[in-house]
Amino acid sequence: MATIEEQNTKTLTHEQSRIGQAVGHGVVLSICCLISYWIITDILVAARFVPRDDELLGGMWAVIATIFVFRYSYKDSARAALSRMSATLLSFVLCFVYLLILPFRPLGMAALIGVGTLVLSLIGRSDDIITAGITTAVVMVVAGISPQHAWKQPILRLIDTVVGIGVGIVGASIYLRLLRSRNRRATT
Repeated sequence: MATIEEQNTKTLTHEQSRIGQAVGHGVVLSICCLISYWIITDILVAARFVPRDDELLGGMWAVIATIFVFRYSYKDSARAALSRMSATLLSFVLCFVYLLILPFRPLGMAALIGVGTLVLSLIGRSDDIITAGITTAVVMVVAGISPQHAWKQPILRLIDTVVGIGVGIVGASIYLRLLRSRNRRATT
């Protein structure tokens, strides 16, 4: 039977390990978010084809995608990436086609959210409805704010999402490898 001192030491060691993992997760996620932001804002600055507002929105959108997919296991990160990508692709198609034909209107945005919900429900991806709806709302409202080239918004948000997902998956994978390596060293 373990003494109280041994039990306290085990509890303290476990708590320190949990805190260390949380700190590591937060630090790596923060770095990944910064990388996503820099990639998008530097690419768009170099391309010189979008205004500063779109550049900043793109950086934010890439950061959101990174946060969305950065999970505690590779399997969870991959599942989140698939969810994020399927929702974004559907939103991209719906918004792009709509904005090629019509200008932003609140009724059009609501109709696209409804169509997206219907499509995702019918193909068995109802968990993606929230993400697709949010993406559609953002793309459409930004198209309303910048109506000159509204059709570009779905393309830009797709690019932002792909970059954010890529950085998030790579970052999570690196973090998980480091964590496994650290745990192996701690047990030997």
